[in-house]
Amino acid sequence: MKKEALGLLAHLLEIPSVNHQDSELEKAEFIASYLQRSGIDARVEQVDDLRGNVIAWIPGRDSSRTMIWNGHIDTVPYGSLADWSTDPAKAVQKGSRLYGRGASDMQSGLAAMMYALAHLKHEPFCNIQFIATCDEEKSGIGAEAICRKHQLAEENQLLLIGEPTGLQLGMAQKGCLWLELEVLGRASHGAYPDEGVNAIEQCMRIADGIRQYVERFEHPLLGRATAQVTKIDGGIVSNITPDKCSAVMDIRLVPGVTDRQVLAEAEVLVQQYAVDFPGLKGSFRIQNTRRAIESPDSDVYVSKLRRLVSQEGRDCQDIGINYFTDASILARDIDMNVLLFGPGDPAMCHKPDEYVDVEDYYAAVRVLMNFLETD
Repeated sequence: MKKEALGLLAHLLEIPSVNHQDSELEKAEFIASYLQRSGIDARVEQVDDLRGNVIAWIPGRDSSRTMIWNGHIDTVPYGSLADWSTDPAKAVQKGSRLYGRGASDMQSGLAAMMYALAHLKHEPFCNIQFIATCDEEKSGIGAEAICRKHQLAEENQLLLIGEPTGLQLGMAQKGCLWLELEVLGRASHGAYPDEGVNAIEQCMRIADGIRQYVERFEHPLLGRATAQVTKIDGGIVSNITPDKCSAVMDIRLVPGVTDRQVLAEAEVLVQQYAVDFPGLKGSFRIQNTRRAIESPDSDVYVSKLRRLVSQEGRDCQDIGINYFTDASILARDIDMNVLLFGPGDPAMCHKPDEYVDVEDYYAAVRVLMNFLETD
């Protein structure tokens, strides 16, 4: 098992799939053909000229229950090659580590799912719908295409995503709101600022008010919700009070606060500041939004997976994930438990010398196979 499973992962790592740089179709075609060779009903659904999703169906002993497995096809760019000690486009093994871009995030989780599904000795205990999505690292157009084309049933038992968790159970994940603020003030001579309304200063006041509101929300696994200004544009020349400013905020949400609540608070702040600064106006545009997700600890599949990980001699803990995944799209409109589980190390995501521990990878394969074959 080890040699074949490692060969599969190495092959995945060496098919280029850098988001918005390489075509993701080549890897999608490989994934589909790999599953087809094991008799699995799998196909590629092309999204655009460079990207496509993989959809596969494995019938189970209990046809009334269905579980969705998901992994993403794309990787992030390599960054500076000088920061790598290996070629990020190649799978290079050093001791117990396999290096390469995507080794942790999340080609190892994707490969573990593929291998487990292709090498089952018996029918899984329930139906499995396997979805490999494109463009997860940027806009999520692959997951959006799945939601438009397929009806993800309410009776789905679980959405299992192979993101890197170090074989821990990812029970919650932060949502994301990229909020664009546009603030209009009133220009004046720089020597007479009281005759104008400084749009830059008021934009930053509004942004700070949003930050303070967001940071009131906390979660036991995810910690505090966060908000920061990541882009700002404003000003005319050095001696004119700026009459316009735009900014973008990166807001990471936890369960208990939604994008609508944040927008409502932003509107209130504009109204409050406009009392002291007549003529101040503010508007908001959502660039991207992903809801926060958590699963109940009482879920039967959580208990089962925790037991199987413990049988591997691992200390299995519940963890939270600060970044968003395709779960925030796939489970957006239906009430479905979500669990993140994969062999990669979350600390290695998007970094030079990204690697996965091969023993963790083998353990993930065994856990997933046992998870499917036992009730």
